[in-house]
Amino acid sequence: MSRPLHRGISGMRISGNNNDLWDSQMKDKTEKEDLDRNRSSDHSYLSLKFPFRVLLPENNSPKYCSSENGFASDPFSIGTPRTRHKFTLLLLKLSLAVILVLALTGSFWWTISISTSSRSQILHNYRRLQEQLVSDLWDIGELSFGSSRLKEVEFCSQDSENFVPCFNVSENLALGFADGNENDRHCGLGSKQSCQVLPPVNYRIPLRWPTGKDVIWVSNVKITAQEVLSSGSLTKRMMMLDEEQISFRSSSMFDGVEDYSHQIAEMIGLRNESNFIQAGVRTILDIGCGYGSFGAHLFPKQLLTMCVANYEASGSQVQLTLERGLPAMIGSFSSKQLPYPSLSFDMLHCAQCGISWDQKDGIFLIEVDRVLKPGGYFVWTSPLTNARNKENLKRWNFVRDFAQNICWEMLSQQDETVVWKKTTKRNCYGSRKPGLGPSVCSRSHDIESPYYQPLQACIAGTQSRRWIPIEERKTWPSRSSLSEGELKIYGLLSDELAEDSQSWRTAVHNYWSLLSPLIFSDHPKRPGDEDPSPPYNMLRNVLDMNAHFGGFNSALLEAGKSVWVMNVVPTSGPNYLPLILDRGFVGVLHDWCEAFPTYPRTYDLVHAAGLLSLEIGQQRRCTMLDIFTEVDRVLRPEGWVIIHDTAPLIESARVLATRLKWDARITEIESNSDERLLICQKPFFKRQAS
Repeated sequence: MSRPLHRGISGMRISGNNNDLWDSQMKDKTEKEDLDRNRSSDHSYLSLKFPFRVLLPENNSPKYCSSENGFASDPFSIGTPRTRHKFTLLLLKLSLAVILVLALTGSFWWTISISTSSRSQILHNYRRLQEQLVSDLWDIGELSFGSSRLKEVEFCSQDSENFVPCFNVSENLALGFADGNENDRHCGLGSKQSCQVLPPVNYRIPLRWPTGKDVIWVSNVKITAQEVLSSGSLTKRMMMLDEEQISFRSSSMFDGVEDYSHQIAEMIGLRNESNFIQAGVRTILDIGCGYGSFGAHLFPKQLLTMCVANYEASGSQVQLTLERGLPAMIGSFSSKQLPYPSLSFDMLHCAQCGISWDQKDGIFLIEVDRVLKPGGYFVWTSPLTNARNKENLKRWNFVRDFAQNICWEMLSQQDETVVWKKTTKRNCYGSRKPGLGPSVCSRSHDIESPYYQPLQACIAGTQSRRWIPIEERKTWPSRSSLSEGELKIYGLLSDELAEDSQSWRTAVHNYWSLLSPLIFSDHPKRPGDEDPSPPYNMLRNVLDMNAHFGGFNSALLEAGKSVWVMNVVPTSGPNYLPLILDRGFVGVLHDWCEAFPTYPRTYDLVHAAGLLSLEIGQQRRCTMLDIFTEVDRVLRPEGWVIIHDTAPLIESARVLATRLKWDARITEIESNSDERLLICQKPFFKRQAS
């Protein structure tokens, strides 16, 4: 029996079962031990019958709602004698063999008997049946392994609190990587984590946005007072540290960043930074961002700044920036291209970012040119621009001359800051003198999916249909809809994007109708807090694991949610990341069989629509549990997961949620639909002080 969710949505239901026969079967003392062993299963049924008790359990209820075999609301989870359990597993295995034989035999005779005229349509349906069969067999296989495979995932050791797989610097040095390559991302076979990362002993839930932008808890990040005081970056110096908090509210910080950004605007020829939008600037890549103060200042101006910095074991720029609720990810210029397509950002900013732009024959500047849109700006602040000694002057002259050779125009130089503008004319590269500057990439080397490919010494993006100067694009927020000409680049019609946008508006409304009462009940007003306004500001950093056109991001902004979204385009599916970036959002390519380039506990909400269907059809290099464990790593305590997929895959996902000790519930999308929503919350597990 299903019942509408509290503050219910039309057409959406929480799944649940009644199992009232259980008590009547427990009549004699010989079955009392079985009752005790399966009491957790009973609790799972009660939790589903009263879905909101999952998050608000009574004092006499077990802590987690998982049955012995991990299926929280499956009729097979009823406690039975051991012999009956073995007999059930035997029947399941025999059923698996029979299904395979019948499916293969029937499909063979059926295929050769159909007429030629109807074969195309039938083969399409047959392919869907095959996909369904694969999913069903996967579920049966999980059952056949029994409870040994469905035990809860163990917690990691304390040294994993801030560790990011694939960025093990000491291991990379031992393998022989040097010259900065030890900071690069190297995902070997041993980089997967099969455990749950616990937060630090004194971890505290971050303050609500926007307060959390200016004040963070010291215990949530790995940084020392000495690292704060010794920091040399412009934005790193603009912070105050006490016993419990790091504050970014000092007047010197605001005055310094405001004056600095105002100076950049004037060097471009604008009145102030509020006019960046009118000049075509919406997205900014901040290389070595300090702790995100430049992006924090520009955020109210509707400018979206993505911080990219090296992995750091402590004092991490990326970790602190994300803790403040600002976009950031780990990335390195040392030997690999960033996982962005060509022509991605309107501005690149480097303020004492630690990159030697004159090294390796200017290849780092070529990478800047690759990800910069035509007409975009490169802003560099460094003492090297005011060099006086011979060696530094030589380095500065190299950067200045190289920028000219790749068709950048120096707009202005003030103090230690220089601003260049990338050319809007493709023919500039062909009009250069032979041998002057790097050559233009061939079509085979100019690709839109540079997933950590080696840096290239040629100019990319000049042959792209996306070569559109930023001044000729719509200004934000109109840019998010794209013009008909821009949509044609991706083979889309305006009606298709409009239909996608409307469906996501409905989805976001439904999501918030489901989450708001739960968030409010789970997070009552804390002492000293003001009454939170809907959606109670508990969500700020959002990770969309399968972003498609970026419709989820767009709908959240239209609904007025104070969030930013990391749009992830899986490498296993179609690459719509260029479209997402052209819409004025931020995103990245990623292989979900590898660790995401971020620190633990950095996202409040993880969303995945259709990801399981996408990954299940690929040649398996990892398991669904690997993906879920990675989601648990990047999710903050008390964070949320929303998974939208087919019913069989959602049931399988619920099993994994149980193993990860998440509180989980399944919701129907529509009564006649085969799709479901799985909504989970990660509990706040505390590590005991040693």
